Amino acid sequence: MNQDVIVAAPWGILVAGAAVLGAVIGSFLGAVLVRLPEGRSVIRGRSACDGCGKALTVTELLPVFSWLAQRGKCRTCGAAIGGWQLACELGGAAVGIGAVIFAREGLVLAAMILGWQLLLLGLLDLRHLWLPRPLLGWLALSGAAVVIARTLGEGSLDPVLTSLSGGALGFVLLWATARFYLKARGREGMGSGDPPLLGAIGLWLGPLGVVEVMLGASIVGIVVAVVMLAARRTVTADTALPLGTCLAVVAWPLFLLQGLG
Repeated sequence: MNQDVIVAAPWGILVAGAAVLGAVIGSFLGAVLVRLPEGRSVIRGRSACDGCGKALTVTELLPVFSWLAQRGKCRTCGAAIGGWQLACELGGAAVGIGAVIFAREGLVLAAMILGWQLLLLGLLDLRHLWLPRPLLGWLALSGAAVVIARTLGEGSLDPVLTSLSGGALGFVLLWATARFYLKARGREGMGSGDPPLLGAIGLWLGPLGVVEVMLGASIVGIVVAVVMLAARRTVTADTALPLGTCLAVVAWPLFLLQGLG
């Protein structure tokens, strides 16, 4: 019994630490989610209430707990602290925990890095239908860095070739689809950030992963449309759905299951 406790304690501490780290990262992502679309710096300046401008104290910056204790409102002016902030913090913690528990051996840190980036991109697309090119670039660069590290460890170029083919397939697949739709319908049917996003995901997951992500994202999109219809919301061919969010929702669990492409 005592031996079991000793063995379990470090694991529990590791999971708890990953949750705390993820919540802290998620808190930062929440600030990015608000500031980036407004053209504000995500690095400079102290954290402050968007309603009254009061600088936040340490106790008001505790991820998750501060939001719950303040009931999602500023203590000074009562302005609402959007649920998006809480979603980022909980999502960040979930990524940390999921990576520790489910990621393949040697890929825990990579799973965290990928998960946090996809969390931010997915929420940006869900909220603003916007996938910033710099963030897509970081997603691609981080994927390339992980693949290069694996290549150096294995002494083979196969991981690099698989990654590059996945990136190319991901980008071309959605780019060609968007071009075909534009010519057939005479209007844009896809956001300009979706092809680069799938291309960046392809660098992480390889060509087979790209196909699986596309199939999974299609299913997620259908489920979302059905839910919207059940909620008596109008769904037409012109209804904008965040494809980037669907791609992100599928890509990260797939990485946990399969690892690098």
